[in-house]
Amino acid sequence: MARAIWKGSIAFGLVNVPVKAYTATEDHDIRFHQVHAKDGGRIKYQRVCTVDGEPVDYVDIAKAYESPEGETVILSDEDFARLPSAEKHEIPVLQFVPSEQIDPIFYDKSYYLEPDSNTPKAYLLLAKTLERIDRTALVHFTLRQKTRLAALRVREGMLVVQTLLWPDEVRAIEFESLQDAAEPRPQEITMAETLVESMSDDFDPSQFTDEYQVELQKMLDEAIESGGAVPERAEPAPAATDAEVVDLVAALQRSLEASGRRAAGSAGTAEKKAGTPAKKSGRAAAKKSSGGSSGKTAHKSTASKSAAAKSTAAKSTAKKAPAKKTAQKAPTRKGA
Repeated sequence: MARAIWKGSIAFGLVNVPVKAYTATEDHDIRFHQVHAKDGGRIKYQRVCTVDGEPVDYVDIAKAYESPEGETVILSDEDFARLPSAEKHEIPVLQFVPSEQIDPIFYDKSYYLEPDSNTPKAYLLLAKTLERIDRTALVHFTLRQKTRLAALRVREGMLVVQTLLWPDEVRAIEFESLQDAAEPRPQEITMAETLVESMSDDFDPSQFTDEYQVELQKMLDEAIESGGAVPERAEPAPAATDAEVVDLVAALQRSLEASGRRAAGSAGTAEKKAGTPAKKSGRAAAKKSSGGSSGKTAHKSTASKSAAAKSTAAKSTAKKAPAKKTAQKAPTRKGA
């Protein structure tokens, strides 16, 4: 596993839980360098002072703030050290809140917490408690001299701390285009709900892939094999324009039909992979229920069916005979 980026402890009342933090996510995007398009030479950057035009070493660079009025304030590392911050090696629990009350828009970075002691009993106690009460702990987490509000929760039996945005970091916005917008018609809502239902499933992240990165890697591999030339590819089909989806009901109907075709195709593919088509399964089930596991049982069942058929035929013949006699007597009564 990757190297721990932080060591400290969780302060849970008077209970101390030693932990190590690891980055929980990573970026899978393909990295590029900036080069001169003419000859492929790498582009280098220098930190140059705009006053004297001389390059500046990193150790000589300070942080400055410029006010809206144009005034500049330069701060040193000592200035930042005097600012209030939580204990750098402690994650204090502030309170426990219902998990559903935290809007996902507040979530930022995620970090796994590993127990950092020979007896991880306190770690397991906190994790099990959070699972049972279905609540999230709000904590302070200081990383790289920056204290953040964070959520401490459990994922697959492991403690995870997720930094949260502060309330003023989430923009409050209103769109004028929605103020006078017409409400959807009941028919449109009903069809939309039906479409949602037809597309509903349990969340399984393994079903989804980053097609852009896959195709980009494929393009790069093909270019390397061909000596650096990027092969030409067919243009993707154009997306539907607004003019094509003006009638929401028609668009929803087409979406439902397309969803049905996809579902049928998925079912057919599943049957082929299983090697047992639905029709064969049905016949097999019928044979199993009627024939049983013994050949004698099947013979008795066939004999019983044959006898029942003969009995039914005999009764049918007996019923038809009186009907013929009645038909012969009817003309005599009519002539009288």
